Amino acid sequence: MIEIIPAINAGDFKEIRRRVKLVEPFVDWVQIDAADGTFTKNTIWHNPRDLAFLETPLKIELHLMLDKMERRIEDWLLPNVHRIIFHIDATNDPDFVIEKCKEAGKETGIAIGPSESLIKALEHKDRADMFQILSVYPGLPGQKALPEVFERIAELRKFCGSCIIEVDGGMNGETVKKAVEAGADIIATASAIFNQEDVGKAIEELKNF
Repeated sequence: MIEIIPAINAGDFKEIRRRVKLVEPFVDWVQIDAADGTFTKNTIWHNPRDLAFLETPLKIELHLMLDKMERRIEDWLLPNVHRIIFHIDATNDPDFVIEKCKEAGKETGIAIGPSESLIKALEHKDRADMFQILSVYPGLPGQKALPEVFERIAELRKFCGSCIIEVDGGMNGETVKKAVEAGADIIATASAIFNQEDVGKAIEELKNF
């Protein structure tokens, strides 16, 4: 059964907390997105200090859509954060960012957007814990998955059979099936969960696509 991680892309921390509580009974992990306009065209929540006030039994995965991560990573290495995902094009020194995460006992993931290089990301496959392939351009919620993403998933799987691959963006009942068939291990999705009346049912249906 595929692992489903609810992804939260919200403008303020109050909404993040509300959505976290909604999914707590149904999952083990939750992804929280952060974007301040340096790596994306839009801005959403991006204040790491807020996380000190988030009480949840869920493991927290941060998808940081922030530029110059080598200068900023330490701000996000908080006690209740389990995994940091940063974009391969958002730092000049991915190994430094990975090392800082490891020193803090955090898992690390490298995000690869539609315009970012798989080959460049794969240079760090022996040090990163996982890869996140975006099927949409980073930032705005509610986008449809780009059709070429499934080939990118398969290509990444071909070059790294043991890698953990998470897919994020535009995931629904139809695209989850295609992503898993291409080689995905984890699916992160927002609209397919939070736009539904019954989030528990939505999560279960995605798991059993």
